Amino acid sequence: MPLIKLDAIDSTNDFLKQLFKDSVVEDYTIVMANEQTKGKGQMGAKWISEPGKNLTMSVLVKDVHLKNQNIYDFNIAVALSVSDTLKKMGLPNISIKWPNDIMSDSKKVSGILIENIFKHDGNFNSVIGIGLNVNQTDFKDLPQATSLKCITGKDYDLEEIALLLSDSLRGFIQVLAKHREILWDFYHQNLYKLNYPSPFEDKNGNRFMGIIKKVTRDGKLEVLLDDDNVTHYDVKEIKMLF
Repeated sequence: MPLIKLDAIDSTNDFLKQLFKDSVVEDYTIVMANEQTKGKGQMGAKWISEPGKNLTMSVLVKDVHLKNQNIYDFNIAVALSVSDTLKKMGLPNISIKWPNDIMSDSKKVSGILIENIFKHDGNFNSVIGIGLNVNQTDFKDLPQATSLKCITGKDYDLEEIALLLSDSLRGFIQVLAKHREILWDFYHQNLYKLNYPSPFEDKNGNRFMGIIKKVTRDGKLEVLLDDDNVTHYDVKEIKMLF
């Protein structure tokens, strides 16, 4: 699969989207950067990474065939591809924190940003950004962050991990085409803090306790509240506090 290595770029997702717009780009093309100056996370959050120490990459997946009501199936396939790769690398207690963070124990090791480009026929192309903390060990301003090296004490080759992630992504998307129910079961088995009391904050800054019961097919978080009411939250309506 084609791999484009850049020294410094504002955002690998933005670079790959523009490249795809301007030229013919192969399916599963990877763009990775030594330094990303304007890396993005969910809802515009910045992704801060020490230059040369971590994996900042984007992958193009072309011609995804999913009905509108099944779009979130693609998200879970992507999240599972990252979590499964880390498990196979020997990382302990890997889980998926809704919507798109990957955790080791209770610390964040990776984040995912998916940007879909819809076509007239209803299918879409997708640019998948993956930020993975690899060889960085100092997270003084981010107490809930960790890295592969912090966990295992080992140094890792970033390009090798990028290729592993792309291979895993291809495999999970192939499974999605035929066995999406299996993926949903697997996703919930790996969902962070499923059925455990957890602190949350809503969009108005109100904090409360709740229990995650599941993620719905349209990607909303189903939370059981203290008053025994079950409420569904969109990504912009709630965040889980570590």
